Amino acid sequence: MAKSHGFKRKTRKKLRKSVREKGLSPITRAIQEFDEGDRVYIKIDPSVHKGMPHPRFHGMNGKIIEKRGRAYLLEIKDGNKKKTLIARPQHLKR
Repeated sequence: MAKSHGFKRKTRKKLRKSVREKGLSPITRAIQEFDEGDRVYIKIDPSVHKGMPHPRFHGMNGKIIEKRGRAYLLEIKDGNKKKTLIARPQHLKR
């Protein structure tokens, strides 16, 4: 059988919650607001699949450029390149 190269490939440890965190995340994390120019930390919440950034960006810092619907547009520095990323507030921390 061919090997899968999917979105969540090789993320068994990265996208796992601790025993005390298991289950759905609190609603306050989904309704938190950020302003343009805020610095945020990308911490993927595996219980929310919508608006999840690629696991490669888990643990990175970014700057909010704009709000797009319910999600935010982030600017991230990946090596020497600047990349834009779309993520929902459940996956962001101040």
